[in-house]
Amino acid sequence: MCVSIFIQTLNEEKNLPRCFDSLKWSDDIVVLDSISCDRTEVIAKQYGCRFFQRKYDGRANNQNWAVKNIDFKYDWVWYVDADEVTPPSLAEEIQKICSNPDTEEVVFFARRENYFMGKWLKHCGGEQAWIARLWKPAYIEWDRGANPVATFNGKAGYLKNKFEHYFFSKGYFDWIERHNKYSSYEAEETIKSLINGDFKIAGLFSKDTIERRNMLKKLSFRLPLRPFFRFIHMYFVSRGFLDGKPGLTYSFLIGIYEYFIVLKVKELKMKEKGIALW
Repeated sequence: MCVSIFIQTLNEEKNLPRCFDSLKWSDDIVVLDSISCDRTEVIAKQYGCRFFQRKYDGRANNQNWAVKNIDFKYDWVWYVDADEVTPPSLAEEIQKICSNPDTEEVVFFARRENYFMGKWLKHCGGEQAWIARLWKPAYIEWDRGANPVATFNGKAGYLKNKFEHYFFSKGYFDWIERHNKYSSYEAEETIKSLINGDFKIAGLFSKDTIERRNMLKKLSFRLPLRPFFRFIHMYFVSRGFLDGKPGLTYSFLIGIYEYFIVLKVKELKMKEKGIALW
């Protein structure tokens, strides 16, 4: 064993057993909990996890706190959410990388398979997005409240195998509630980006896939009819229609999420000008 596991939780008693069962290959599972009120702590300790609690103030802040304050047993950390599963093929790849003393990279990016309504969203589930998930704590930090962006000092690599993500495992209410919070963070990030003028056209053509994705996101901040174009991109450009009813439903939900962001950006601008909503 040569990899620690890091999980953030908030009322995850439903998801944790499945997640933990896919992580039995590590003897150092660390849970950072955001003051759950269900059996999250009991379940985590039943599985032998180390358990920490901290009031949630954004995912990036939580992750930065963890790398600075938690003494992970191993040099490498595999980050996983409670609603995710690490398949054996991916676990084997991770252990092979981390047990190799000649590995030069300090962070590895991974892709996911999103599952919804019992179906893998092969086309509109965002499986092409690369996320920093395997890293050395001393070399990495994050920015942004939602969907954190990693900055690191060293080389990056890319994992061949994907992890599974069951992001509707607690139902529509939970997904909508979480994305209502995320949209507030995204609205704030939109305002920051517009003020800083950090969109660079050249970034859209970068050879770095992470840079291209970040610049595409910043471009989306500046587009009119943002929710409409996001739906069109997911359902038609990314061929979400091939995912059937789950693809249509998910594309609509993401369009609604984008509309939340648009509304909150307008609200923030109105507050800046001293204009009330009512």
